[in-house]
Amino acid sequence: MKKSLLLSFFILFFLYTMGQLRSTAVAGENKPEVINKMVVTDSSKTINNQVMIKGKPVPYTANFGTLPVWDEDGKAIAGVFYTYYERTDVKDKTTRPLVISFNGGPGTPSVWMEIGYTGPRILNIDDEGYPVQPYGLRDNPYSIIDVADIVYVDPVNTGFSRPISKDIPGTKFFGVNADIKYLAEWINTFVTRKNRWASPKFLIGESYGTTRVSGLALELQNAQWMYLNGVILVSPTELGIKRDGPVGEALLLPYYAATAWYHKKLPAALQQKDLTAMLTEVEDFTINQLIPAMAKGGALPTDQRKEIAIKMAGYSGLSETTILQHNLEIPVNFYWKELLRDQGYTIGRLDSRYKGIDRKDAGDGPDYNAELTSWLHSFTPAINIYLREELGYKTQLKYNMFGSVYPWDNKNDRTGENLRQAMAENPYLHLMVQSGYYDGACDYFSAKYNMWQMDPGGKLKDRMSWYGFRSGHMMYLRREDLSAANEQLRDFIKSAIPKPGTPAKY
Repeated sequence: MKKSLLLSFFILFFLYTMGQLRSTAVAGENKPEVINKMVVTDSSKTINNQVMIKGKPVPYTANFGTLPVWDEDGKAIAGVFYTYYERTDVKDKTTRPLVISFNGGPGTPSVWMEIGYTGPRILNIDDEGYPVQPYGLRDNPYSIIDVADIVYVDPVNTGFSRPISKDIPGTKFFGVNADIKYLAEWINTFVTRKNRWASPKFLIGESYGTTRVSGLALELQNAQWMYLNGVILVSPTELGIKRDGPVGEALLLPYYAATAWYHKKLPAALQQKDLTAMLTEVEDFTINQLIPAMAKGGALPTDQRKEIAIKMAGYSGLSETTILQHNLEIPVNFYWKELLRDQGYTIGRLDSRYKGIDRKDAGDGPDYNAELTSWLHSFTPAINIYLREELGYKTQLKYNMFGSVYPWDNKNDRTGENLRQAMAENPYLHLMVQSGYYDGACDYFSAKYNMWQMDPGGKLKDRMSWYGFRSGHMMYLRREDLSAANEQLRDFIKSAIPKPGTPAKY
């Protein structure tokens, strides 16, 4: 009895605090109906009543709130916060694409792509992505709201999403497969409530969000009977595709070369080349010479080892001696510390264009992530201003830019293979990958490697595409890339929707 009363107290406290969920019984169902308080901002009633995209006005509504996560017994165990943008001058939703957007971490909400990339409002930063004051937002002239409606989803413990009580075990949410399972159920609920079953559907994920959406593609098909038109991976993770040992070490060299080129640390003959032309040369060396050489380990003859080290030094901006001291394997953390050590700077992990300053120049790694602190500097005030003031979401709950999701269960990560299987089962399903050349956490060449290994027979390559950008993990923070990347999304969405009456068959 006491346990039951205590649980009821936690539920009521959560409902009061969030101001989002109230539970009522539904006759004939064992799943409680959770009615959420939603705030709808009709853009025609606001100062900024539309967003101009390609010179044309696009009216939209911003609809947000929480929808529940249920357990196996039909009990609400969490509320997942979302923001949903819908173009208002399109009446026929049957042909209107729906994009479901996730970020990563795991443990971070969809704030990054919502106000940094695809949404109709974008944070105030300079053209290269650095913070400026006053903080705030402006219209995003590159948003994809002109071609698709978008819902941004915050998984449990990120943003305003929370379990309904501390007694709910984290294993319900915090793990590769648990995450995929409950979010697939949530997507079913959302699509049903918004009457979007007929719409062409797309998933987009960034960073760990790529693991999430790769797994969701198959889970939605197999457990929710929901079939997609496209999956977009922005700065993808390993996706459960192993690249341990010499392969994983070697694949980093093109990223090192891109970073050294940016900071003008390459020999003159390479530095004067265009970035992509230079990288083509480095990629060829990596695949055809470096991987075989590193695979030999101690059996590699001394003269060949020296030749490889000389080449690596030329491409990486490091010295031949340093490379030989590391047995050709340059730890990425060390690289971030070493490349500009002589100038007194470190470089960023997620975007190597950013510089940091450490307490001392000595050491094997930076004191902090220069790029992440910069991003939090600009994104955190902007999302709080946007949700609380501009859209009028009233809550005292903290918006978690990073929430606790640990311990995270990484076992049985087969998400890359799951995405391949989903594409094999669904002839409509297309894949697009976007990467930043200066991303050291989810490096661009490993993203290419993922695609090669995901489809070893080459049977799906006509439905796969990859694009690189002269920026880092969040390539869209650079204005030039923001424009180009969103245009790629538009083209991908349009091309992945078949002509009316086209059957899904091989």
